[in-house]
Amino acid sequence: MISIKQLKEKDIDLCYELDLNTISLWSKKQWANEFKKEGTKIFGLLVTNLVIGICVFQVVLDEAQINYFVVNKKFRKNGFGSYLMSFLIKKCEKLKLKKLLLEVSQGNVTAERFYSRFDFSTVGIRKNYYKDGSHAFLKEKKLTTKIV
Repeated sequence: MISIKQLKEKDIDLCYELDLNTISLWSKKQWANEFKKEGTKIFGLLVTNLVIGICVFQVVLDEAQINYFVVNKKFRKNGFGSYLMSFLIKKCEKLKLKKLLLEVSQGNVTAERFYSRFDFSTVGIRKNYYKDGSHAFLKEKKLTTKIV
């Protein structure tokens, strides 16, 4: 069974472990800080009771910034990332946000393709942004808010 739940501070070890086994983006301390940031929401994608994906986003005024998005390597190419992204987009639309932002390394072609399927467009570049000197593409998706 697939489900998505909001993760809490008690789940730091779980988040850190998945991160360590995928993109190794944050230290345990950085994970702890994410849980404390105002406006930050952390969601886990679960298959049965196993967390296989995580999305961290921060709401600022009428926008959301995706700070972290990953699916366990063993579960990729099976639609789980799309399931998590669709959930996130719907969540942001319910919050009446106008856009969703993220950054992705210019060398991450797989992620580039993935985000373009959800109508993210490149709106800027941060030169030499990553440790390896690669640039970050700034991506934006305009959201539609339903008027009731």
